[in-house]
Amino acid sequence: MTFRLFDAPLREPSQFVGFAGNTIDRQSETRADDSVEQALADAATRLLLMHGGRLYLKLDGDSFDPWFAAPESQPFKVSLDQGVLLGFSDAGPVLAVPAGIEPEELPETVKAIDYRSVYMQGLIDEAAAGALAQGAALLAWHASHAFCSKCGNRSEMRAGGYRRHCPACGTDHFPRTDPVAIMLTVTADKCLLGRGRHFGPGMYSALAGFIEPGETIEAAVRRETLEEAGIRLGRVVYHASQPWPFPYSLMIGCFGEPLNDDIQADLNELEDCRWFSRDEVRLMLDRTHADGLITPPKGAIAHHLIRAWVDSE
Repeated sequence: MTFRLFDAPLREPSQFVGFAGNTIDRQSETRADDSVEQALADAATRLLLMHGGRLYLKLDGDSFDPWFAAPESQPFKVSLDQGVLLGFSDAGPVLAVPAGIEPEELPETVKAIDYRSVYMQGLIDEAAAGALAQGAALLAWHASHAFCSKCGNRSEMRAGGYRRHCPACGTDHFPRTDPVAIMLTVTADKCLLGRGRHFGPGMYSALAGFIEPGETIEAAVRRETLEEAGIRLGRVVYHASQPWPFPYSLMIGCFGEPLNDDIQADLNELEDCRWFSRDEVRLMLDRTHADGLITPPKGAIAHHLIRAWVDSE
């Protein structure tokens, strides 16, 4: 029996999904409590400005520039003391910083664009999109965890934004990442796709759900597929993962093997759920389906799951 590690591709599938191009050196073992202050003293430091789920982008001709120097960020009511140190790029330190100015108050040379649109429209390069995912997740966690969950007192940011410390009871809190299983149930010639009520017109996607405490990834894949579609799964294999800053999730993509065909969809969760042939899914990927049905955009891990199966003939 061959060892799977040595049969794996040199670039794993996770490297090709949206938000996965982060090249920042995080230096996680050397973050000091004053690392943000040290970074702000460096003229080479670059900032990502974020507010209300939007990234501020400077117009640069026909392109967008997400990077701000510390001095040029001041008109945007930034809270530098609430910034987080993402790490270090070849150009210098990188911070994500909450801004206070509302989108309608921005000058014409700066736009505030929601994270999903930034990545779907490819407005910034892959490295910047990866930094966006890191920064957005951290800022969202700080915004929702300002108080100690043990004693209720306000906690303080430490370690450049990678820890919150409660001065009242001494408890330390660390950023959370919520694992989500996203799975494509497949046979040799068909796959299972569902449609959520919030989806755009005609879109069908892989099923997904949060992994619960005490549950393996494979068990979560089987449970969610059974709960949402009434399909029991046998073998489950991992394919790829994706950072997902909505607000701080990790999408874990898998394939599952069905043991039955009869769908019993949970219509409280889904608007529709059905089997699609390989040829029909190929048309959906190419945006040429006669009924206007489509799959998620290229950056989404669901797209990569679907594409990998379609191309596996």
